[in-house]
Amino acid sequence: MRAAAEESLLRKLRTRSLSVSEARLVLKGHGVDADAADEVIDDFCRRGYLDDSVLAEMLVTAGTERKGQGRVALSRALAQRGIPRDVIQEALDALPDDDAERALEFARTKARSLTRLDADTALRRLIGQLARRGYAGSVAMTAAKTALREASFGGTSTGVRFVDSD
Repeated sequence: MRAAAEESLLRKLRTRSLSVSEARLVLKGHGVDADAADEVIDDFCRRGYLDDSVLAEMLVTAGTERKGQGRVALSRALAQRGIPRDVIQEALDALPDDDAERALEFARTKARSLTRLDADTALRRLIGQLARRGYAGSVAMTAAKTALREASFGGTSTGVRFVDSD
């Protein structure tokens, strides 16, 4: 039974990295008792097949680079994968403190698609999108206002500027 459970866990690991917690659930699903599961997990950790720290780093990198997620969303995603709180904090501490920059970059890409809306609606929607990506309220508000102003919502620039000359 243990051999079959190990093989099943290896098959899962070939397609997707798992946290120790997720691996434990796979083994439990195969009816492996807690002691045997601990032995298998210890063996897999020794071999380097399971490593919550490496998994957390990979998920943080993917979340920031591909999905544009903020710290809150990243923390939530890691916790859902069963990664321990201290490992999550360590992975987030390794992130540069550029949430505002990433939020603004994301907001700029979305602001263009909101040009057909009135300024209040566009601001509300963009702040909502940023909040769902895990950016704090103040960061989302600043990024949304800046991006929408740059896209010429509510800003003073209308495109062409005339300067009085003497």
